[in-house]
Amino acid sequence: MVFSPHTPEDRTEMLAAIGVEHVEQLFEAIPASYRFPELRLPPALAEADAFRELLARADRNWPATTRPTFLGAGSYNHYVPAVVHQILWRGEFYTAYTPYQPEVSQGTLQSIYEFQSLVCLLTGMEVANASMYDGATALAEGALLCVSPPRGRTKIVVAGTVHPHYRAVLRTYTRGLPVTVVEAGTPPSLRTESSDVEPLLDDSTACLVVQYPNFYGRIEDLAALAERAHAVGARFVVSAYPIALGLLRPPGELGADVVTGEGQCLGIPQSFGGPALGLLATRMELVRHLPGRLIGATVDREGKRGFVMVLQTREQHIRREKATSNICTNQGLMALAATVYLSTLGKRGLRKVAELCYHKAHYLAERLAQLPGWELVGDGPFFNEFVVRCPRDPKEINERLRAEGIIGGLPLGDYEPALADSMLLCATELTTRADIDRLVDALASCVD
Repeated sequence: MVFSPHTPEDRTEMLAAIGVEHVEQLFEAIPASYRFPELRLPPALAEADAFRELLARADRNWPATTRPTFLGAGSYNHYVPAVVHQILWRGEFYTAYTPYQPEVSQGTLQSIYEFQSLVCLLTGMEVANASMYDGATALAEGALLCVSPPRGRTKIVVAGTVHPHYRAVLRTYTRGLPVTVVEAGTPPSLRTESSDVEPLLDDSTACLVVQYPNFYGRIEDLAALAERAHAVGARFVVSAYPIALGLLRPPGELGADVVTGEGQCLGIPQSFGGPALGLLATRMELVRHLPGRLIGATVDREGKRGFVMVLQTREQHIRREKATSNICTNQGLMALAATVYLSTLGKRGLRKVAELCYHKAHYLAERLAQLPGWELVGDGPFFNEFVVRCPRDPKEINERLRAEGIIGGLPLGDYEPALADSMLLCATELTTRADIDRLVDALASCVD
């Protein structure tokens, strides 16, 4: 809301000072027919459509603002409702620092508490924390939650369909620790089955780590993988795409013990790569090992509801060797963005966004499959990303697309040599049918 500090008395005094009685007198120099013209506005649009229209008009100044993008792979072009930024820009949130003193940080603590509650609902887990950096570090923290040197469980098995950047961060996190990371290969189907990881699981395995949907967009059978991990006494860790959970069953209902994820898709713009937001939720049995922050609700001696930091695991509060907290400063601002986004959409809105992502990606896949020389790669259902084999070098194709004002997919040769001739394409709710048709026409001309 715009705040005007001038009272009617103030305005009367100002008008008198400049020698007029009414504000309308200030516009007498303008011909009457032009003073208050009737606005001939087009029919009402949804907020996202109105925003797209404004971007199209701004295209005269900066063409890049309206370039359709088909690049995903962990960072996604989702619509951010205007209310998200309006609340984030409020001074009491925007300038807030780490809430060390609960008695003076009630607003920040409540927003984090609501964030934790929403993450639990989204993932089907019992407890969630806040202030994780991003999806990659959250996955590493989630895997380390399961490691138990006293019990000899120091092996982490990672599916080959987990994001390669996430796997690299996990290797970095465990370097120098008495932990072994074993990575399964990438199956030709681009979908990890229980038989792919079964030979790697034994009584030294702390956890099995998978992604849902996986890096290649495929949806894996979590229940079967969880059963295989639990059969050897290992825990099951799932890195989930939050938007997909608006349509797919939550990992907590399919046997997950730890659920992590990248929250950038929840109301945070891509912003050239950051900041992002890590999600981390677990079963209650692991609550005392959670890093980051955990906010609880309580009542004071007068019966009034209040919020506090509980089970504080930072070095400032307990002995350093027992601390599990990472350095995460005010990542809570991004958690607030996700909280506002999820609260604004609600269950139905989130499901609608997920459905749009799903159907638009499948329309794109159907169109590409009809092009000579193009072939879909992988088996099983996919969400909003898929791999396609190209008739020419994917990097060369992307250069041609860029020249036509289109941001193409991710060439996969740098991550999986067997997919050197393939790229990963993505569609979100912001991808229009016209965008898809334009891409398909451009790809057809690239081959010609």
